[in-house]
Amino acid sequence: MRPSLLSPDLSASAQLSLADVAEAKAAGFRSILCDRPDGEAVDQAVFAAIAGEAARLGLESRYVPIVSPSVIFPETVAAFRAAVSELPKPILAYCGSGKRVTLAAEAAGLTAAASSPARQQAESHDIVIVGGGAGGIAGASSMLARIPDLDIAIVEPADNHFYQPGWTLVGAGVFTPEQTRRTMKSVMPAGVKWIKDAIATFDPDAKQVVLASGAVLSYRKLVVAPGIKLDWAAVEGLVETLGSNDVTSNYRFDLAPYTSRLVERLRSGKALFTQPPMPIKCAGAPQKAMYLSCDAWRGRGLLKAINVEFLNAGTALFGAADYVPPLMNYVKTYGITLSFSHNLVKVDGPSKTAWFKRTGKDGDSEIVERKFDMLHVVPPQCAPDFIRSSPLAGQAGWVEVDQETLRHKRYPDIYSLGDAMSAPNPKTAAAVRKQAPIVAENLLSDLGRIRMDAPAVYDGYGACPLTVERGKIVMAEFGYGGKRIPTLPRWLIDDLKPSWLAWRLKKDLLPIIYWDGMLKGREWLVKPSHKRAA
Repeated sequence: MRPSLLSPDLSASAQLSLADVAEAKAAGFRSILCDRPDGEAVDQAVFAAIAGEAARLGLESRYVPIVSPSVIFPETVAAFRAAVSELPKPILAYCGSGKRVTLAAEAAGLTAAASSPARQQAESHDIVIVGGGAGGIAGASSMLARIPDLDIAIVEPADNHFYQPGWTLVGAGVFTPEQTRRTMKSVMPAGVKWIKDAIATFDPDAKQVVLASGAVLSYRKLVVAPGIKLDWAAVEGLVETLGSNDVTSNYRFDLAPYTSRLVERLRSGKALFTQPPMPIKCAGAPQKAMYLSCDAWRGRGLLKAINVEFLNAGTALFGAADYVPPLMNYVKTYGITLSFSHNLVKVDGPSKTAWFKRTGKDGDSEIVERKFDMLHVVPPQCAPDFIRSSPLAGQAGWVEVDQETLRHKRYPDIYSLGDAMSAPNPKTAAAVRKQAPIVAENLLSDLGRIRMDAPAVYDGYGACPLTVERGKIVMAEFGYGGKRIPTLPRWLIDDLKPSWLAWRLKKDLLPIIYWDGMLKGREWLVKPSHKRAA
């Protein structure tokens, strides 16, 4: 933490960690002011967590998120000014880099500059990609594999890139966390300009994006791939207890090892596994954590002493119906209780209690209580805030695309892939692997860099290797409408049966395919189709 002094009462900082809150306390700050919207980065500490740590240390806190530094709305300036006026001083305010704090302070007349900055001169690129996750890197690499001299800029604020499908195996003690992480610099394609910043807002009519720093990028084509927001704060009390009180989640890099420790430690009692309303990233992951835990307890002779319950906000075990029967065999084998239409709404870690909203067939709902000795939580998920508030979003908040071409429905120079777009496909890394060459070919055809007789089309493909026990996987591959789309012949891997070979594929080959294939523009078994579906 290296804050810059804006006035005797106010300092600006980049993103704070929980440890930084204690450092701020030691430095004499009496309040924390958060100006960064939750969900901008996968490893960002959300405000509720910072506020909880501040309260524990006797500091006050306030949340005044600033989405766009170039156009700070009067109500935001007023809220910022009020927070600075009302909070105990001195105040440490933070955002992604500290820039938004500085600009807000100037707009509020709280620094010597005391003036709102004008929009900067736009930097221009042929292709701007929003997001350095799987979609952004794979999309850029697919384009460069076709046309190596492209002018591409990728906007991504994070220092690290994560192989998130590996976190299930981290939670099972099979992978270490570090096997799933590499530096962003190491995965950035050669020849691409990496702009280490966050997106504030979009101006599709002007073909520009505004960054959190206030910088402006102009583009000929835009690819939007920022991923999904994990809304931990949407469950009351969850942020404060995650990583303690036997509450864990494989959906976070730092928490997956805690899952492994809890499974090893638990010898009897009640284990709850939750799934929020769809859509979510990797719809099978909530079950994967449960099955691998049950298998570990079975191997140690403890399963009969542990009451396992799967509380799913939905009404079916899995969205692709053909895969439900083999999964139900494991539900019965492990003695799992299935509770559908149960949505987690509150957690009290110290009392080991969780509350769920149970909805009946008639639509009536009630709150039900569960005690637990271990709780694995999957958080509610939605499009990032800067997407939902942008002109790119459809009614549900996702980037509104044609589900076949992945081109925006209203802005023809914009494409999207990955978890933030509106197509009704499974949100998995395998889906992104199929989407990247489709976006690449359609976009480059639009630019006149390649010729195609018909657009490349996406069939909704996604894969979910369902780890039903250590050493066996049901390899679910399906597209729009839950239609099965197996890649390998049935004699090699029967996608409806648990398979040791599928386990080896998941454990040993898929990480290589991800790091050395998909992110490098090597499109094994994902050649685009150019026949528009009927």
